[in-house]
Amino acid sequence: MLKRLLISLLLLFVPVLSSATDIKLSDVITALETPFKYQTPADEKIGDFQADFLQQSRIASIGRTQRGEGSVQFKFISSAKQSLAKFRWEYRKPSVQEIISDGKTLWVYIPENLQVIASDLEKIDAEQGENPVTFLSGLGQLSHDFSIEWNSPRLTDSGDYRLFLTPLNPSQFITQIEIVVSRDAVNIWLKQHKTGKIFPIIATLVTDPSGNRTAIEFKDIKINQQLNDQLFSFVRPPGVELVDPGQQLGF
Repeated sequence: MLKRLLISLLLLFVPVLSSATDIKLSDVITALETPFKYQTPADEKIGDFQADFLQQSRIASIGRTQRGEGSVQFKFISSAKQSLAKFRWEYRKPSVQEIISDGKTLWVYIPENLQVIASDLEKIDAEQGENPVTFLSGLGQLSHDFSIEWNSPRLTDSGDYRLFLTPLNPSQFITQIEIVVSRDAVNIWLKQHKTGKIFPIIATLVTDPSGNRTAIEFKDIKINQQLNDQLFSFVRPPGVELVDPGQQLGF
């Protein structure tokens, strides 16, 4: 009797275990991209998000790991011609720093140094390739900019999906990106064929050509908060120096 009970329980768990591993790569990519596509119905889009984040950066040349944290806001703007985003990264640790963009200009503000670097985003992308600070701007067309495969292993311990991306065009900043996609976002897509209820990205890991690795985990994510455009504009405070935007930026 006990043996039959054990066998019955095992049979009950088999479909649950196999369903996660049988999910198609295309389904995960669709759940990731669709909320940010121009063609997606308005009630299924993610127009903006805000979150706290934890960052861990591994500097390969010195074998050192640096930890940081802060908050981020993104506002996505898509049209038939282009997709871009306005964003604001505010670091509290390891030092206070702000990285802000209105979609055209990128400002890196370091209050401690009384300096801000202003750069043309289009020029950066044209000269140096995909940038880890800005790659979230093109979430609706990741499969056009990157080759996307399953990561190994495919699942995190909590059952979320792991993707491995490599840029289709050369980049001075990125050799690969690993993305953890929310299983809840994928499940909603599979069951309802709808998106926009859950922000699909839980974490990212970017590796650059020098072997440096930057991992970011998002916490307390809120979507479609109607973020004000003023958040994404930088007004230079008195006494803050505008540094030559042509200098090398280290993200």
